[in-house]
Amino acid sequence: MDLLSLTWDYLTTADSWTAPGGILERLVEQLLLTVTALVVACALALPAALWLGHLGRGGFLAINVSNVGRAVPTFALLALLVTAPWPGVSSFGPYGRAGLATLIALVLFALPPLITNAYTAVREVPADVREAADGMGMSGWQRFRRVELPLALPLVLSGVRLALVQIWATATIAALVAGPGMGRIVVDGFARDLYSQGVGAALVVALAALVLEVTAALVQRWADPVPREARTGG
Repeated sequence: MDLLSLTWDYLTTADSWTAPGGILERLVEQLLLTVTALVVACALALPAALWLGHLGRGGFLAINVSNVGRAVPTFALLALLVTAPWPGVSSFGPYGRAGLATLIALVLFALPPLITNAYTAVREVPADVREAADGMGMSGWQRFRRVELPLALPLVLSGVRLALVQIWATATIAALVAGPGMGRIVVDGFARDLYSQGVGAALVVALAALVLEVTAALVQRWADPVPREARTGG
């Protein structure tokens, strides 16, 4: 049988999904890693970036933090974290072996798109809209909350969407330090010459990334306060 047929057999066999260490278990582990890293990254990045955008300060810092974050390979960072005395390779609750190191690496990886998009989103609110808000007697906080933030939200969510998909795809590297997630199935499959297992798991990761991307795009569109037709004049 060729690889395609073997991969199809692997994906359509119930034990591949439900057995201990199977696809469903590893999907849940990777989803937990992804959601946790995204929530922590958003909590760290968005408040500061949004407020700096409102103040019109810190642009140089925001852009350069993002550039540095993009320049550091996530796997290299993970390798440094697991070899350090802390956090090392110790198990971390439901995140498993090297769980804390993996989470830190993924959070740092997610910061650049979140910071850049959030800061840029607020700065790109039209000046005449800000002036109109000031003319209505709004305080700085009111202008930010009632005018700038709603208009900036689609671009902010675009950064969250990008970070979500990037974290999901990158979380597979946890397997390289025996961490949780779908990468375990991929690595084990290729290490044991079970190429159908490795390819099948990789396809599941890709399909899940597509589902996350489409879902996030729908949420982003729903949150846009300005209809698409109004933007294009249609």
